[in-house]
Amino acid sequence: MTSVAGCVFCEIVAGRAPAHLVLETEHLMAFLDTRPVFPGHVLLVPRAHVPTLVDLPAALRDPFLAAAQRLAAAVVACGAQGSFVAMNNVVSQSVPHLHLHVVPRTKGDGLRGFFWPRRRYGDGEADARAAALRAALS
Repeated sequence: MTSVAGCVFCEIVAGRAPAHLVLETEHLMAFLDTRPVFPGHVLLVPRAHVPTLVDLPAALRDPFLAAAQRLAAAVVACGAQGSFVAMNNVVSQSVPHLHLHVVPRTKGDGLRGFFWPRRRYGDGEADARAAALRAALS
């Protein structure tokens, strides 16, 4: 598995940086965003350092999308009415490691367009959200 020094997502994949893990497969990992738009906001990443969607190996395309589908279903199983699924490539990509956002949505949640107000989790809140999502995925 390739890794890039200084990449926070590579550090999470390697277990050298903390994360609230939600999903782990041989080639993919999903964890809670540390500054979620809404509680339960998940990031899906390939374990190998892949900078953008264009760079994703063909063999990972279907597993990546299948994992995204599972995560979108999991946020609904945890109480959301739907989800917003998004990915930036280079422009507005805060970490240059491919990551797909799965953001829980509810009608009237206040999210407008691409304005993403961020917040932090309260004490124990991230652990509880991650556990609920793991349970919904199993």
